[in-house]
Amino acid sequence: MKAVVYEAFGQAPEIRVVPDPTPEPHGVVVKVEATGVCRSDWHGWVGHDPDIRLPHVPGHELAGTIVAVGRRVIRFRVGDRVTVPFVAGCGACPQCHAGHQQVCDHQFQPGFTHWGSFAEYVRLDQADLNLVRLPEEIDFVTAATLGCRFVTSFRAVVDQGRTTAGQWVAVHGCGGVGLSAIMIAASLGANVVAVDISDEKLAFAREMGAQVVINAARVGDVAAAVMDVTQGGAHVSLDALGHPQTCFNSVANLRKRGRHIQVGLLLADQAAPPIPMAQVIARELEILGSHGMQAHRYGDMLAMIRAGTLTPQRLIGRRITLEESIAALTTMDRFDGTGVTVVDRF
Repeated sequence: MKAVVYEAFGQAPEIRVVPDPTPEPHGVVVKVEATGVCRSDWHGWVGHDPDIRLPHVPGHELAGTIVAVGRRVIRFRVGDRVTVPFVAGCGACPQCHAGHQQVCDHQFQPGFTHWGSFAEYVRLDQADLNLVRLPEEIDFVTAATLGCRFVTSFRAVVDQGRTTAGQWVAVHGCGGVGLSAIMIAASLGANVVAVDISDEKLAFAREMGAQVVINAARVGDVAAAVMDVTQGGAHVSLDALGHPQTCFNSVANLRKRGRHIQVGLLLADQAAPPIPMAQVIARELEILGSHGMQAHRYGDMLAMIRAGTLTPQRLIGRRITLEESIAALTTMDRFDGTGVTVVDRF
């Protein structure tokens, strides 16, 4: 099969022909019909993920068609249209038994623990536990946008943030994660404040449902600005970028008993950001993480998409070829463009 491969961290990947994968007894092989290009892939490429073993094929936001099935798979067949959470469970650890596959003790992550979806085919393990069957109404490109950014934002806003209609939600960073969170929060009837340093991204945030936008490059105190427009602070706030400053602002702009959800990755020298802990104590704030979403939780989200309440296809910015994915991956730290980039030609 054709795949994007890199031999060293930070070294330019190449298109190569590599052996086709074969399924584990409990797994499948999927023909990749579409795969998103995510900042998490960039973090892996530069060497921020200790689970990656070289040489490596990146890619974890995928949708496709099953072409081979292991002998122990019960629920899926060749020809099924599927997607998969970017964090998949082993099915045997205490977390999986409790239904929390997104924090599995022995998790499977295509594109990180194993070769990923920047390829014509990808192997996916523990298929009965982890695969999600796609409704016919949802095309492969739209489904590929769900795999990491959208589902992580859905869990952050709905499950972790417990967002309800009328609450104020602040979203710091209007990339794919942030725009997803804005759309989801707005669909629940929340009032959304979008924060970014790009007017172009903030304009797109308005289209996705943000009522208020704040350009952090033009505001001396972002947290104070959010507190002002929300008349006391956000009930729920997300750091959708993953930077010490956006993390700090997201905690600092909460009203009493508010909830901060960390969605953006903070890695390498940014892994231990400063937190206004005095405010956390005095205001009884909650600090939560959102690390993907379990396959068994996809049903509510897919139902909202089928009903038109959520329209993730509006987040798609560019559709590119597998060859073009190399430049898209290696330049993700520039934060160019708006929306989500998806590979749909292999």
